This record gives sequence, C-alpha cells and structure tokens, in this order.
Amino acid sequence: MRGSVDMNFLFTLSEVQRMVRAWADREAARYGITRAQWAVLAKIERNEGMKQSELAEQMEMQPITLTRLIDKLCDNGWIERRGDEKDRRVNRLYLKKAARPLLGKLAGLRSELTATALEGINPADAHRMLAQLEAIKENVRNAIQNPSADASGKEQRYG
Repeated sequence: MRGSVDMNFLFTLSEVQRMVRAWADREAARYGITRAQWAVLAKIERNEGMKQSELAEQMEMQPITLTRLIDKLCDNGWIERRGDEKDRRVNRLYLKKAARPLLGKLAGLRSELTATALEGINPADAHRMLAQLEAIKENVRNAIQNPSADASGKEQRYG
C-alpha cells in the first residue's frame, strides 16, 4: 500500500488541482471573471482594507501580476484602492458595492463546484478529507520553513 501511495499521491493531487482550476476558470467565465480575479475578490471580501503587498504575499503572487489583476477589477468597478492614512506609499483594497451581487453568484458557483466534486462522498468523509488535506498542507509548510529538520525526519521514517 505504501508504495502505491508513494507512486500516486503527488501525481493525483496535482492532477486534481489542475482539473479543478481549469473547470473553475471555465465556469467563472460565465460571470465575466477569471478564477484568478475571483480568488482576489474572495480574499479582499474576507479581509477588506488589506494592503496590496499583503495580498500578493498571501496569494504567493508576484506584485506585478497582482497589480494587473487589481487594475482589471478596478476597471470593472468591483474593487477600489485607497491610500493608507499613515503611509501614502501603501494601497489598501476595498470592495465596491457592485462586487456584492457578483460575490453572491460566485458563492453559489463555489457551492455547485464543491457539490459536484464531492458527489458520492459522504459528508463525514469529506470533513475528514479536508482535515487531512489541512494536515498535509501544514506538513509541507513546515518542511519548506524547516528544510534541515525535514531531511533528518525523512531518513528516520523511511530509511
């Protein structure tokens, strides 16, 4: 069993991510938005007033790439940049009123996508899987932040 998981886990995880991204892009296009723009709107919705630089860091995105996305969202009238009162070099991001109905539709779309992806999986298993994915994410985050500890732990576990 371990060999099978070792051979297939990362490949399957990557394939699922690629397929979900392509599917979400296709479905978001019905609302005139890309998946990347949707992700930016969702982050701003959860944390209005955040700095543009904080958002780039959270999204693990180059600032210039994020700036283009934000420019497009501003042009569409969904968000606005406001200067920081204490530091005029800083832009803070806020949703505009026009974004609220779109975000409502996108929340419905997210629920549809999730329901389709989890079809045939009982809710308890889905919750367990989500908790396990969170644990995997934390393991990988720790390995990235602590590379030497990861190497020694790996030898002890698999060596």
